[in-house]
Amino acid sequence: MKKKLNRAWIHALNPSQMANHPHPLVRVAGEFFESKLATLGFFICLAVMICGAFAPFISPQDPYDLSQLNILNGKLPPLTITDDMVYLLGTDDQGRDLFSAILYGLRTSMIVGISSCGIAFVIGLFAGLIAAYRGGIIESVIMRATDISLGIPAILTAILLVALFGQGVDKIVFALVFVQWAGFARTTYGVALTEKNKEYLEAAKSLTLPETPIILTHLLPNCLPPLIIFGTVQIAVSITLEATLSFLGVGLPVTEPSLGLLISNGYQYMFSGHYWISLYPGCALLMTIVGLNLAGDQLRDILNPRLKR
Repeated sequence: MKKKLNRAWIHALNPSQMANHPHPLVRVAGEFFESKLATLGFFICLAVMICGAFAPFISPQDPYDLSQLNILNGKLPPLTITDDMVYLLGTDDQGRDLFSAILYGLRTSMIVGISSCGIAFVIGLFAGLIAAYRGGIIESVIMRATDISLGIPAILTAILLVALFGQGVDKIVFALVFVQWAGFARTTYGVALTEKNKEYLEAAKSLTLPETPIILTHLLPNCLPPLIIFGTVQIAVSITLEATLSFLGVGLPVTEPSLGLLISNGYQYMFSGHYWISLYPGCALLMTIVGLNLAGDQLRDILNPRLKR
């Protein structure tokens, strides 16, 4: 009996079978896991999120607790064993365990990426919907604001805002929301403008329904698929921008974990043979971005088949 149940579960979780399932979410999941690259990207993202969420429990050391650091252990090579612990990836110039520091840095990256994109997603979504549906002067003001925001390089705007408001996770999230909302608004506006003149929306207007229910129940659901695709890419962009700001010394302070700070700290020792101080944080950052892009590419192909290669 157990063997039959196990076979039934394996059959039900087969991606090819899930792709033909009547439920849309199951069908999307089946199409997603049919791609080996997308599956790889999903598990990379899952591993990054688990490592970041449980960093205090997984890491053998709190790398930002001064009482646990020993400057004499600075720049130890990977797989070094001391009386205190085993340094799998070595240490940086301040004696911090790189494995622990990377786990804490991944947590910061995911917090900054997900929170900034989530807030920018909501702001841009409703700004684009209102501009497309209402039109007139409201449309002109919102679209001119997005044009100005998109016309200035994001990194320059972020540097200026962080320099004005100071360092910290909350300041970086604010700066990234400010530079990213316009992309979500422009994407929403383009989709909503196409949907605005379709028959189902004209029928809802003919029933003299209030504007809010029309926007939320009719227009909003049809604008979500391209925004979901755009959002997965923007999370990777947010993580990259945070690492860049920290690398330049204007992002997070040295007392907070960041992959960009770890790469920056090790850059000056790169050519003296201490390559691991920058290499391993850089690999962690690269794998995170690659995982998000692989998952985003497959979501794009599923939710918008016309763009499928």
